[in-house]
Formats: sequence, structure tokens, C-alpha cells
Amino acid sequence: MARITKLVLMAAILIAAAFAASSSAPAQQGYGQGYGPPPKITCSSNDGKRNYCNIGGSRDARLVRQISGSPCIQGSTWGVDRGGLWVDRGCRAEFIVGRGGPPPSQIVTCSSNDGKRNWCDIGSSRDVRLTRQISGSPCVQGSTWGLDRRGLWVDRGCRADFRVR
Repeated sequence: MARITKLVLMAAILIAAAFAASSSAPAQQGYGQGYGPPPKITCSSNDGKRNYCNIGGSRDARLVRQISGSPCIQGSTWGVDRGGLWVDRGCRAEFIVGRGGPPPSQIVTCSSNDGKRNWCDIGSSRDVRLTRQISGSPCVQGSTWGLDRRGLWVDRGCRADFRVR
């Protein structure tokens, strides 16, 4: 009889442990857990002046799409400090706040104004792809856009969005 009591008691403990494990608090919602992409915000430097955008308690932001014609260069025209996300000197872009997401890349809009050659700063990256032509003038790699030691260049009226990794 004592043996049956012990078996019943052990079975009850195992069942209780199984219920306790399944009713633990669910994981917090967040990127990478099937709850959608991380928060994305647009931050703009108006009149070429420094502007701060609220990113809550996060101290991590990544540029995903440049909107302005003025360059957005981390540490120079945008960054994150105790005040939050800041942009300066005309930088306007979309940022992902927090960690996660695809490998770092950004969309840079580069424009040939008045049909003249223009260079856009892409840092040390050499992985550039045209993602969307904006101009009526053709954007043809090696002819009206390309890469050289100064960065990404566009010419003869080409205006387009480029993915830079």
C-alpha cells in the first residue's frame, strides 16, 4: 500500500510540474519572435540644424533608408547619444530602433542635378545595388552610375535609390 501511495504522489508531482511549466509567463513581444519588425521611425534635420528624435530607452538605431539629398553618415550627420537619436546638417532618414532585423544595409538616394556628375558618400562599402530608378533619364551601371574611390556616382540626370551594404 505504501508503494502505491508513493507512485500516486510522484505522479501528482510530475503532473503539477508539467502544468506549472506550461503556464509560465510568455516571452516578451519583440523582433525575431514572430511579432513583426522592430520599430521604425523617421528623423529629420530641419533647416540644417541638429534634431533629436525620441527612441525611448533604446541606445541602438540603424539607418535603413535615406530620404534626404543631404548625406546621412553615422557619427557625422546622425548618431545616438544620451539624448536619443540625432540627425544634423539636413540628414533625413528612416531608422530601425533596437537590435534585430536583416543585415545592416541602407537605401541611399543619389541624384545627378542639372545633368552633372554627383558623388554620394557610402562609406567604405562596395556592395551597391540600384533598387529604384526615380528619374526619367536612364540609370545604367558603368554609364550613368557607378563606384569609384570617391564613392557612388551618378551622371547625366540619373536619380535613383541604391541599397548599400
